[in-house]
Amino acid sequence: MKKTLIFCIPVAIILSGCNSWLDKEPLSQVTPEQYFTNESAILSFVDGRYTDFLPSHGGWTSIDGYDFGRFQSDATTDNQISASGPGDKYLSLWLVPQSGGGYGFSNIYKINWFLDQIKERYEAGEISGSKANIDHYVGEAYFLRAYGYFDKLQAFGDYPIVTAPLPDRREDLIAASVRAPRNEVARFILSDLDKAIELMSGTEMGNTRISVAAANLLKSRVALFEGCWLKNFSGTAFVPGGSGWPAGKAYSYPAGSLEAEANWFFEEAMKAAEAVAESTQLTPNTGMVQQSESNPANPYMDMYGTENLSDNAEVILWCPYASNLVGHSVVMFAQRGNNGTGLTRSLVDSYLCSDGLPIYASPLYKGDGTFSDVRSNRDSRLSCFLKEPGQRNYIWPTTEANQAIEIEPVPQFTGSVVTYCTGYSTRKGNSLYQKQAGQRTSSTGCIVLRSAEALLNYIEACYEKTGSIDSKADKYWRLLRERAGVDPDWSATAAATVMNRENDWGAYTAGALIDPLRYNIRRERRSEFACEGLRWMDLVRWRALDQLIDEPYNPEGIHIWSRGMQEIYEAAGIRLYNDGSATSNVSSPSLSEWLRPYQLTSKQQGYNGLGWKMAYYLSPINAKEFLLTSADGKDKDSSPLYQNPYWTKDADTSPLQ
Repeated sequence: MKKTLIFCIPVAIILSGCNSWLDKEPLSQVTPEQYFTNESAILSFVDGRYTDFLPSHGGWTSIDGYDFGRFQSDATTDNQISASGPGDKYLSLWLVPQSGGGYGFSNIYKINWFLDQIKERYEAGEISGSKANIDHYVGEAYFLRAYGYFDKLQAFGDYPIVTAPLPDRREDLIAASVRAPRNEVARFILSDLDKAIELMSGTEMGNTRISVAAANLLKSRVALFEGCWLKNFSGTAFVPGGSGWPAGKAYSYPAGSLEAEANWFFEEAMKAAEAVAESTQLTPNTGMVQQSESNPANPYMDMYGTENLSDNAEVILWCPYASNLVGHSVVMFAQRGNNGTGLTRSLVDSYLCSDGLPIYASPLYKGDGTFSDVRSNRDSRLSCFLKEPGQRNYIWPTTEANQAIEIEPVPQFTGSVVTYCTGYSTRKGNSLYQKQAGQRTSSTGCIVLRSAEALLNYIEACYEKTGSIDSKADKYWRLLRERAGVDPDWSATAAATVMNRENDWGAYTAGALIDPLRYNIRRERRSEFACEGLRWMDLVRWRALDQLIDEPYNPEGIHIWSRGMQEIYEAAGIRLYNDGSATSNVSSPSLSEWLRPYQLTSKQQGYNGLGWKMAYYLSPINAKEFLLTSADGKDKDSSPLYQNPYWTKDADTSPLQ
């Protein structure tokens, strides 16, 4: 039985008539005892929760009110930067909030309430309808709770584990606010996903609904995240029992030691990833950008800009949009300078040449003096998705009003919201149909989970646990490289890698360069998932930002000076100003031959580089939470809550380090 669900951004729920439980009779008129009696009611409730937890194009980052979506969601990392500035965490401006900050769990509470309301009737088999379908929908609820808890784990680490709605009594609420150690939170998430897998194993509903494969993929992601975190932060205040752990007590790991605990998570990641990877069918990649109707299509590129992904075997879960009812602006900004974000030189340079060698080791590398040179003889994930002036952005025209730009222009760096920022922009998310390039009218689907991640999760977990690449990891890695048009011999890449020449935050853990093989596993992940919203999660679990504490980082873009780019701009009639005044549109060659978007003028945020504080690996708990959970509502120190490492309990304060 196949069900199709439209995911909607919150505002659009009201406008589009989406299948949401909130569209049904309010609880003031229909009690749960009356409502949750049949399959349809269970489905309706769970459908309504998809938009609470799962990302859609409108659920990622937004700049100036535009929903450019997930392809802009790496904009606070070394993959992409934003013209609006680097963000508070790189400028030592991140403070403890008075309230909010994402610590609450209202969406998780909805799932707990639902599971509690249906428990007796469900276990007694008193809900009418297909048992297999009902089991599946309940399994989806467990998946969604796991997804929500994983968000909390990434943000806060230690977190309360609450599985049922709580009575409205202060003492019960305070007792339930006690934070569980982060590894126990991760184990709880995995147990929810195991429950989801068990319940959903008897049905197949298509890839617009959560599935067993989705649960296994998320399980591998969570387990890899926690295993890496425990390993890379070992002995610090960021792991249970580490020096300065805010809980302030000894801790015994379920697996016997921190190392054993990390390895247990790596093993779980490998098993869950393998369950998906062994049946993975990667979407074919021609390695070419289609430029006319007569050219062959590139299914790999089209995967990011098509309306219907139901027949794509690589896509495990995706978000469809209803044409003319609810849409997004992804295609519009894929054609218009990426809405003020730009790919970095760091990202572009990290892609291998087609011979499998880094750019500094390959005779195929042509340099970065022109846009064409940068793309030539490279990993096709770069040559396909990095835009070049003169290329066509769409092939199939329309007479409908839209914001499309047919021919890609020479990128400009200042001006309106469509500025290119770094000179490098991505076409991930673009559609070759002009009609899709309207403002909030695009109906191309949003990929939530795809199975290529399972291959990458297995490879990394295998190496982190064993220090080597087993036969399965070797097979998976070669599949990814072959699709990318790169020589599949990963060992040759590692042998040619010179770590101090890699301008990549992922080359570091705890402020030190890592070994070449470990780095190239990270490089592969970066190349595959650039601009898809996973980079920040990866950087923090790798502990890849310590080096910024002592050496601020200046992100860069195109090679604007000395290598021919000036002639490109002169030919396009674009004057370059670099005197540091308010009219400067490029940085001075005295700073770097490469464009430095945050050093156009000395008054810009980020002019002195992007810094870091150890506290920033976790978000602070807001000051109000300590008062709400205190004994008398006044003394924050009487709360059972503890603050995350190096943050204070006082609002509007900076971390200690």
